[in-house]
Amino acid sequence: MPPSGRERELRTAYEGMLQIRRLVNGPAGAAVPAPWEVRQPARAVALALEAAGFAPSAVDAEGRRTRTGYRVADGAEPGRAEVTWPGPPGGGAAEEEQERLTACAGVLEGLGWVCLLYRGPRRRRFLEVEPPR
Repeated sequence: MPPSGRERELRTAYEGMLQIRRLVNGPAGAAVPAPWEVRQPARAVALALEAAGFAPSAVDAEGRRTRTGYRVADGAEPGRAEVTWPGPPGGGAAEEEQERLTACAGVLEGLGWVCLLYRGPRRRRFLEVEPPR
């Protein structure tokens, strides 16, 4: 089955990100985030996770969570992103978040990001993502 329009756009964006990395990072190549990623880490992290096959969480028109998956937001400090694993009430997101966020960290660390898994409010886990120093 041929890829959908969204899948083609995602593949093109991800391949473009890797090409930019190779061009601007010199010998470090695709293993280090490019400057644009460091300036917009939430966008770069979301692109990497979706390209790796993780589904984003979703909400309906009323703002109710309808699908379990990753959610990326700006971090507490500039240059950082925060990844959570929300889902609809009773959907089991809290039980799977450590495993899924650890898998997200594996993908992101493979792309040169530094990831730390924390337990936040109400004992929910989140992943803090930042560029290497």
